[in-house]
Amino acid sequence: MARPPDLLDDILDGIDALLVFSPSSSFYERAVGVDDTKVVVVDTENAVGAPRFVELPVEFDDIRERIRFGVEGALSEGVVADGDAIGCAAPLFGDAIDMVTRTTADEDDHSGIYNLFANSRGEPSVIRDVFEVAIELGKKGQKGKPVGALFVVGDAGKVMNKSRPLSYNPFEKSHVHVGDPIVNVMLKEFSRLDGAFVISDSGKIVSAYRYLEPGAEGTDIPKGLGARHMAAGAITRDTSAVAIVLSESDGLVRAFKNGELVLELDPEEY
Repeated sequence: MARPPDLLDDILDGIDALLVFSPSSSFYERAVGVDDTKVVVVDTENAVGAPRFVELPVEFDDIRERIRFGVEGALSEGVVADGDAIGCAAPLFGDAIDMVTRTTADEDDHSGIYNLFANSRGEPSVIRDVFEVAIELGKKGQKGKPVGALFVVGDAGKVMNKSRPLSYNPFEKSHVHVGDPIVNVMLKEFSRLDGAFVISDSGKIVSAYRYLEPGAEGTDIPKGLGARHMAAGAITRDTSAVAIVLSESDGLVRAFKNGELVLELDPEEY
């Protein structure tokens, strides 16, 4: 009589690599002990000392985004190749790995999520901290009301040259950085006013209330997104910055790089 493992053999049969997400030491040791299996660890830190490792800078609750990031990272790091069959083992309902799925590494199907963090001018930790501010704003809003916000991270000098002030810059003579809890509260408070935040590569808050002035010609964003998203796409097309947008209308957080939408998250599911 067949047993459940026999029924599920096809999922991992013939895979070229196994991606394990946030594994315990014991799970990793068992994985690398399987003959002819290339194991790649995807985690926030390489706690198990894996020779093949993809850093996960944001703990995506959406398992699809987490797997997409891991596969794109493995491709970018050269530990898997285009067309490889990939097994993915990850925690879904708890901290322990409890699900397995199969996908294919496809160079033509990149969302840009790995490139956003690993190959951007801004430091990955800064991009992560800005995401967390945007996500927190998306969950709570301002005084219970939905709010929109635009954060431009990296290449701050060029971004400032392609924008103009809408009001007095409260950060003009300060040296505060995103990630500081007090500064994050300030960002959330100022977000209810118009204009973009400009943040340096290292996380320094350069300005608030900036009106971005790059030309919109040639910027292709999904239909239904408004002026804030158009400005985000255009400024990232004309500079080396990335832009993170919280939409007031639908509450989603989106990231733009090189003029393109590369990531979309629902704060309520994060």
